[in-house]
Amino acid sequence: MIIDAYNTAQDVRGRSDYLTGVRPGQEPPPYTPFDPQRLLDRMDAAGVDMAMVCSLAQRIENDFLVDLVGKFPDRLFGFGQVMPQADDALDEIHRIADAGLPGLKLHPSLHGYSVSDHGLLDPVLKVCAERGLIVLVNALDDPFCAPFAIEEVAKGFPQVPVVIAHMGAVWGVPDAILVAERNENVYLDTSATLLSDVKRAYGRLGPRKILMGTEWPGSDFDLERMKIAKAVPDEDDRALVEGGNMARLLALPGFTA
Repeated sequence: MIIDAYNTAQDVRGRSDYLTGVRPGQEPPPYTPFDPQRLLDRMDAAGVDMAMVCSLAQRIENDFLVDLVGKFPDRLFGFGQVMPQADDALDEIHRIADAGLPGLKLHPSLHGYSVSDHGLLDPVLKVCAERGLIVLVNALDDPFCAPFAIEEVAKGFPQVPVVIAHMGAVWGVPDAILVAERNENVYLDTSATLLSDVKRAYGRLGPRKILMGTEWPGSDFDLERMKIAKAVPDEDDRALVEGGNMARLLALPGFTA
């Protein structure tokens, strides 16, 4: 199976220039509901069987994600989101787990906390351990979510798979590789990374700690698969990166540890 590990599906795009894609002074486009067929069509064009979807973090839209993956359970799986400093954060993690979402996305940069803050993050990872959730940390070259800060909390919960999204790109990639190398539960997602960085991670770690992610619609599935094909020439290794590793983390039938 080809399983993509990181993509976004924002329902209400809001007023942010980043989300609306308009120039300053322009009126934002009228609200239109998220069209899942656009996502599924691009997956089909690239031969992607399943894809993870999450919100970008400008808005937390857990109910939207639960509804979306509920309509396409064979194609999509969702990672919910919380702000760890919110009073209801732990209750919300239980709620999204009850709804069948297999993972939790954290975005320290946008939500204003350091991922090495044990007071905030230990209770979150404890609940994720109890509920069998995967944790993904958005880590794009930012001191709030530096790879060594992610390691600081991940090492205390070895039973929780922790994914460093974007491999800490750009300057954090070497540290992210080191953290994945010395922590069995830490994985690297390839979205928004350079081809050379994926090659470096593969050369250092082998195939079992790398998860192919596209971050659609910011990029496209066929482009990410082309990048992975160049970085991981061995077919058996590439099968792990392109889906086998994520299938194992999701405990899909037929995939073992």
